Amino acid sequence: MTDREPPRTGPRPTRGPGRRTAVIVVLTLALVCGVIAAGYLWSFGARAERIRAAHLHRVTATTTGPAQEPSALARSGAGNRAVAPAVWEYPDAVRRSGTVDVPARTAQGRTVTVSVDDSGAAVRRADSSSDVLLTSVAGGTATAGAVAATGAGVLALLRGRGDGRTLAALEREWEQVEPVWSGRLRRENGPDSGTGTDDA
Repeated sequence: MTDREPPRTGPRPTRGPGRRTAVIVVLTLALVCGVIAAGYLWSFGARAERIRAAHLHRVTATTTGPAQEPSALARSGAGNRAVAPAVWEYPDAVRRSGTVDVPARTAQGRTVTVSVDDSGAAVRRADSSSDVLLTSVAGGTATAGAVAATGAGVLALLRGRGDGRTLAALEREWEQVEPVWSGRLRRENGPDSGTGTDDA
């Protein structure tokens, strides 16, 4: 051990496994929260769909015009479906009219089965299962991202506070070893530092 390498004492910064473990914990927590949120949204959506289905009624309608292909945006995911004007009755003896979903190339005067609500208004066909799944996945992903971002912020805050404590400890350590390292202590306590005595 030389004068230029004095023994170091006091706390030293900790790195490595501790931080990696904290990151793993945050990511795991984010994943669990995302799965729970997705499951809750799926359950809520499925229950809402069951309630909606309980108020739908299947009736026979007659088209009053030929089928028309929907726009490219509207028909995305609609398969070979189209729309056509039609008339139907619901409740009994109450005549209704509107635009309904029909198979592609359906001619005027054809009968089709459509869904109407309690008031008799036509309800557009929708792939409710896909909608519920999409909503669940999107909600779960958003929840996981929010938890991960919050956890990252907390870790950064704790790391900043830990680094501040480490710097303070290093400054106290330097105050103790600097006189030895720089030689100032030896100069102050050397043979010329005392009052000395005169030779007789």
